[in-house]
Amino acid sequence: MSTKQIEILAILICYMLVNVGVGIWSSRSSARKQGGSFLDEYFAGGRSMGGLVLAMTLVATYTSASSFLGGPGLAASFGLTQSWIAAIQIGTAFLTLGVLGKKLGMIARRIDAVTISDYLRARYQSAAVVIVCSVAMVVFFITQMIAQFIGGATLLQTVTGVPYWAALLIFAAVVILYTAVGGFRAVVLTDTVQGIIMTIGTFLLIFFVIRAGGGFSHLVEKTSQMNPGWDLIGKGKYGKDVIALQPGYGISFWILVGLAVIGLPQTAVRSMSFKDTKSMHRAMIYGTVVVGILMIGMHFIGAFTGPLISNGAVKSTDAVIPYIVLHYLPTWAGGLFLAAPLAAVMSTVDSLLILASATLIKDIYVNYIRKEKKEAEEISNSVEQEIAEAKAASMTKKVKNYSFLTTAVLGVIVFLLALNPPSILVWINLFAMGGLETTFFWPLVGGLYWKKGNAKCCIASILIGLAVFLFFNQVKIAPFHIHEIVFGLIAGGLAYFITGKITNTEPSPEVLRNCF
Repeated sequence: MSTKQIEILAILICYMLVNVGVGIWSSRSSARKQGGSFLDEYFAGGRSMGGLVLAMTLVATYTSASSFLGGPGLAASFGLTQSWIAAIQIGTAFLTLGVLGKKLGMIARRIDAVTISDYLRARYQSAAVVIVCSVAMVVFFITQMIAQFIGGATLLQTVTGVPYWAALLIFAAVVILYTAVGGFRAVVLTDTVQGIIMTIGTFLLIFFVIRAGGGFSHLVEKTSQMNPGWDLIGKGKYGKDVIALQPGYGISFWILVGLAVIGLPQTAVRSMSFKDTKSMHRAMIYGTVVVGILMIGMHFIGAFTGPLISNGAVKSTDAVIPYIVLHYLPTWAGGLFLAAPLAAVMSTVDSLLILASATLIKDIYVNYIRKEKKEAEEISNSVEQEIAEAKAASMTKKVKNYSFLTTAVLGVIVFLLALNPPSILVWINLFAMGGLETTFFWPLVGGLYWKKGNAKCCIASILIGLAVFLFFNQVKIAPFHIHEIVFGLIAGGLAYFITGKITNTEPSPEVLRNCF
């Protein structure tokens, strides 16, 4: 390991330790708060996010390893086409909060919802809906977290030279610790820091790549010589495991990372946790600006990295950006920039981890397994009130311990699954995103805006949409290069609305009162 690698590793470890410190501070801060329930505080942060924090946690949750490693690496191979496609993602924060934000936030407060499944339970009044959604959520979250764990470990391994397993262990230990200890509040606070770091890192990379290439004009000329067609559609330079971009795939990508992100539960849940409407409106603007800087900046400069890479030095698109950082950025800038993709990975993992834990504890254990809660609530006379309070306190402590333990265990499971990494992180991440969007898009959007949506609509949409999505994914049939997410969403939408028309049921007075 070189001196530069050791110094960069030290910077990254310090940065990760800061996140652990935030988690511990957040845990103690939450413990001092009075009046809110543990579940509301641990899984929703007491619904106290302001505009900047909400924007940054949305951005940090949405961006991931593929935003800083996989996507810009593909831009180095394909050229500016990848940048134009990445620009589709600029409106994601605005779109998510615009469609879901105010309506879902009001409902969440009305029904005291902490998770997306809480909303689905109140809207569809069906245990089957909650269980099916919860299982799908945990499965796809684990898949997406595997990609993020691999991304974080690969990043540390590439730039520092430590073995993959050691890099994975360092990364996993830090994220699991601060997420398990600090809960949702730690997640959003660290997301805010990470969003700022990602923005600074993007500008640093742009500056040093242009400087290393001898200026922008010279860099454009060299790129044209090495990768003809980079300004339209490149041929793909780094390996056979990347596909040529086609119009059908471009349209699909617009749906996958643009329109359908409304259905991502990890971003939708942010619509339930902001402080007030003013904060939400500010977050829509801040989030749009920051996502624009990150997506366009990283993918745009990625297209110009080709002339800076020696022949044969990079075998995979995922290694392009780490190579550039290690060879062309000074140590301080390299460490600060590498904190950006590391921040993107950590912010995605912590959001998925806390939501997966909330799904298992809040949506499954508390609502369908725990029997003591009901018994305690049924004790109402004054003689037995003290017993009821003691039971309630005991169960709160038990749920608290279970929440910490579940978050940690899920992290360990993902760590073990990530020990044998597959290739091309961006495709793993997109598969998990597609599965989540197929599952939740119509139950969320249809439930909010169509009164005749019911539990049968929801189940039909999820099962048929996922079946179609997985079928096209596995058989590798892609008419006109259209991604399987398009077929899954179309099938799920048809199933939702056709089932609603056939059943033609009116929502109950309780659903109308709480959800409309």
